[in-house]
Amino acid sequence: MTDTKLNHLAIIVDDMEAALRFWRDGLGLAQAGAPQSVSAEAVDIANLTVGDAHIELIQPTTEDSGVAKFLATRGPGLHHLCLEVPDLDAKLAELREHGYEVINDSPRERAGRRYAFIHPKSAGGVLLELYEAI
Repeated sequence: MTDTKLNHLAIIVDDMEAALRFWRDGLGLAQAGAPQSVSAEAVDIANLTVGDAHIELIQPTTEDSGVAKFLATRGPGLHHLCLEVPDLDAKLAELREHGYEVINDSPRERAGRRYAFIHPKSAGGVLLELYEAI
């Protein structure tokens, strides 16, 4: 048995208000707090609660960020899957040991959590975020 659990699915959007009208107003998902601007990532984020997990809507705030480039190349839709792990450092070491490509040299920290991304080449084409609450 594992302590890993789904934390969120991130959906990249080009219009946050339109996305909120669908996910929050149309589907009736509860919005978990006000949207946040995360300058370090050059995105605005809105979280919607789905059971014990979230749908994270992300909209780039600059035209040259990685998220903006992703949106320009692939269009709106699923951006990444986030799994919460009990020990991020141990999980990253284990993945590296098995030859999987980790995007971040060291975990980033924000708002009570540490996180790192695993390259889609290593995760069957899915950008994977690993998250640890601190």
